[in-house]
Amino acid sequence: MKGEDLEKELKKYFGFLKFKGLQKPVIENLIQKKNSFVIMPTGGGKSLCYQLPALLNSGTAIVVSPLIALMKNQVDAIRGLSSSDSVAHVLNSSLTKSSIEKVKNDITIGVTKLLYVAPESLTKLNTISFLRQVEISFVAIDEAHCISEWGHDFRPDYRNLRDIVDKIKENVPIIALTATATPKVQEDIMKNLKIQNAKVFKASFNRPNLFYEVRSKTDQVDLDIIRFIKKNEGKSGIIYCLSRKRVEQLAQILKVNKINALPYHAGLDSKTRITNQDKFINEDCDVIVATIAFGMGIDKPDVRYVIHYDIPKSLESYYQETGRAGRDGGEGHCLAFFSPKDIEKLEKFMAGKPLAEQEIGYALLNEMTSYAETSISRRQFLLNYFGEDFDPLSGEGAENDDNVKNPKPKEEAKKELSLLIDIVRETKEKYKSKELVKVLTGKPNALIISHKTDQKSFFGNGSYKDESYWMALICQAVISGLLIKEIETYGMLKISKKGKEYLISPHSYMMTSYHNYSNYSNTPIKPNAIDQSLVNHLKKLRKKIALENGVPPYVVFQENSLDEMAFKYPLDRGELVNITGVGEGKAKRYGKYFLKLINDYVNDNEIVRPDDLIFKSTGSKSSLKLFLIQNIDRKLPLDDIASSKGMKMEKLISEMETIVNAGTKLNIDYWIEEILDEDSQDELYDYFIEAESDKIENAINNFEEDFEEEEIRLYRIKFLSDVAN
Repeated sequence: MKGEDLEKELKKYFGFLKFKGLQKPVIENLIQKKNSFVIMPTGGGKSLCYQLPALLNSGTAIVVSPLIALMKNQVDAIRGLSSSDSVAHVLNSSLTKSSIEKVKNDITIGVTKLLYVAPESLTKLNTISFLRQVEISFVAIDEAHCISEWGHDFRPDYRNLRDIVDKIKENVPIIALTATATPKVQEDIMKNLKIQNAKVFKASFNRPNLFYEVRSKTDQVDLDIIRFIKKNEGKSGIIYCLSRKRVEQLAQILKVNKINALPYHAGLDSKTRITNQDKFINEDCDVIVATIAFGMGIDKPDVRYVIHYDIPKSLESYYQETGRAGRDGGEGHCLAFFSPKDIEKLEKFMAGKPLAEQEIGYALLNEMTSYAETSISRRQFLLNYFGEDFDPLSGEGAENDDNVKNPKPKEEAKKELSLLIDIVRETKEKYKSKELVKVLTGKPNALIISHKTDQKSFFGNGSYKDESYWMALICQAVISGLLIKEIETYGMLKISKKGKEYLISPHSYMMTSYHNYSNYSNTPIKPNAIDQSLVNHLKKLRKKIALENGVPPYVVFQENSLDEMAFKYPLDRGELVNITGVGEGKAKRYGKYFLKLINDYVNDNEIVRPDDLIFKSTGSKSSLKLFLIQNIDRKLPLDDIASSKGMKMEKLISEMETIVNAGTKLNIDYWIEEILDEDSQDELYDYFIEAESDKIENAINNFEEDFEEEEIRLYRIKFLSDVAN
């Protein structure tokens, strides 16, 4: 078929005037019944590459797809282009007997052009037997990276596809398609499918409209996400979490903070999953909080942001998931939260797996960590991983990158780079990044000792720099083409021709300073925009209430609670209980007085509240709170309660302090009687009833060595329970 004829057919079936990118040559190749391997980023128009030839060729095209949602989405789209629903069908286990008969009949009479099947359904003998009797135009294998153990979504059923296809029809043309494939994965796919002769069509992986950003993941990550969403109000977004539990929790937190969000994960029943997915597609929901089960093949072009609550297990996953933003060519913000602790968790998950699988997992995770920690262009890093060069200064979309937008300072690293390459040579190119860093910093492990590298004169020659520095330099040397990371050997470093030349003739090398996420605080930043005038009013009210009740002012509300009120301006009870140190108990007892004062103050002074700082929690810690209250009511020994939860006594006391500070009573008299005599209790009571502050340091200084810190803290809990609650 001539080119102009193809464009007529494109207009006829899909309404487009011209093809996008590599679509046309791919279609021409498939119509000529030749094998094709298509590597095209998400949003590049892969589906059309097999949909149009299927409509034009005689017979039925088999499309192998991993997810029911993906198949349903595409079948609906194709049926929308045709006068008959019979043009495309799904064949899977969810169909009734009569539905299966209808599908088979439509294929037999030649009206079905596309048959979507999961690999599991294709292996069934009756399916194979039926398909052998009908005309098959070609086989399309979507999400072909599922074939490779190096792919981010490996599925064993995909490994057998070649054998199954041969049983159906020998020498049938095959088109394999993927949106993420490193050179190693590409090789793996073609070898497994026995299509080494296939024509390879590889589009650029660059998505210039996407903005890449990585932020430190702190304890206030939920609040950071809420702020981000509220700044992008009305826009569609996807948030990815690794666990189903976190999906549910975060979706609930967003809901109570007036964000139209729904959860999506494989643990939900199919009806709920489909409903939530449809609501998102139909704009009845702004945000989907999901595991990776969501998104494959979902055609929603106007997703404006993708947030990774947890760092994915590989760069392929990350690329695939971020690729769901801005598919219409409009803006797309890709925000990931990173903490070294998350990486440690993922490494622990791999502990029980077979050794080869572990090696692959660690290698992929290491690349993901390097991406998160890099200070160079993230776009350049990403494209380099997929075997594509990118100019971070003038390349398309170069400015859409947090590291490029806020560049880190550079420092001369000529000496260090020479040392790095030299040690790769001296160690006979047999180490991965982590081991090489240990050689440089002089920290032996079992592997290094077995090779006797720790006995070499160069061992520890780079100890004047820390591990993070060397890891960052290795990463930048790989991207500069001075070192090669061999993926087949799970990331062993080799010296390139360019690297060997550098050793002979070293020259200036400016290294970008690295992100050290371990230096970031994991606690919320205390606001400095406190309304001091309001604080003064709140303190006067607190003193008045304290006098009326015959208690010290701190018993009513602590200082930090007043500071937070003067920053967030809570206007109702729901907002007040989310202030630090304010629970239902205190809100009920004192809340109405303080809320009246704050409301009057806000109205009188025409204050515009920072709404994005009002964060409502869902009480996710309530299970621990309930456990402690119930077991203290049962008068169980505190040390037993602590050990049953794997806590140290100090941690248990902290949790108890949080409970009583929020206004809930804890009766620990039985324990106090065990550790303090009557005179000691009287002495501590007299101190706290007269004290201006409940600070433990002040109490310790007052009593010098009369009491242990633990005893003082426990008595303070009793005091606050008795007097304040």
